[in-house]
Order: sequence, then C-alpha cells, then structure tokens
Amino acid sequence: MRRLRHFRLAMLVTLGASNAYADFASALKAYEGHDYVTAAKEWRTLAEAGDAPSQFNLGLLYLDGAGVVQNYEQAIVWFRRSADQGYGKAQHNLGALYAVGTGVRRNYVVAHTWLNICAAQGDAQCAEQRDLIAKKMKARDLTEAQRRAHEWKPAAALPPAK
Repeated sequence: MRRLRHFRLAMLVTLGASNAYADFASALKAYEGHDYVTAAKEWRTLAEAGDAPSQFNLGLLYLDGAGVVQNYEQAIVWFRRSADQGYGKAQHNLGALYAVGTGVRRNYVVAHTWLNICAAQGDAQCAEQRDLIAKKMKARDLTEAQRRAHEWKPAAALPPAK
C-alpha cells in the first residue's frame, strides 16, 4: 500500500478544453487546500466525462477515504477506467492493488498484466514490481499475463460508471 502513496496526484495533465483544465486545476487547488469534498466533486464530474487523470485522482480519493467514504472497490473501478485508457499511473496502482489483494482478490496474472503494460511505457518502477511478481508465478500464468499485456489496446473514454 505504501508504494501507492507515490502516485497521489496527476500533476501534469493534457486536457483538450481550457475550461476542463480549469476544472481540473480547481480540483487540484481544493485537494492541496485539504478540501477533499470539493476535489472529489470536481474530479467526479471530469471522471464521469471520461477524463483519465481525473478518474485516477478520484480513485486515489476512494483509496484514502479523502472527501469520500473509503471504498477500495470504487478505487479499483476508477483506476480501471483510467488504466483502460492508457494512463500509466492508474495502471501501476491497479497492478499493485491486484498484487496485494486490496479491494480485489489477489491475482498475480492481472497484476503482472497491468504492470507490464505500464512498464512498456517506460516506467521503471512498474518494470521492477512486474519482475518481482513474475518470480511468484507459475510458468503458464506468466505466459498468460504476457499474452494479455501484448494484446492490450487502450480504450476510448468509457461511459460513466454506475
């Protein structure tokens, strides 16, 4: 869990619309001022519209119980939506949560898959964690995880979570 703390907020964001950027910046300012309820509200609006960095940050709020009731399952939902779009920090956190079994049943195949996808983007921490998990896996499970990572393609923004 402590390793997830390194990936708290997406500080560098590329958003197409300037008012979406302003909303993200407003949420970030609220977060930095410890107004987590406002941050959650603003990031939720962007997250539901499909913004991957906002989905990631909303997942962090659920993971920590900041501005929302702590809910690991919801953290997984938001990390997954962000990770599916190719957002590396979300892929890292999702892999780490599956590796330790926080909010989900521990699953080394899924953990390795997400960490491998993240590592392919040049993230050395993901590569290191992926390699540690690989040592715990059976050969057939490792092959399956590698196949899944190889076949993975980023998705477009997903419809709002229910």
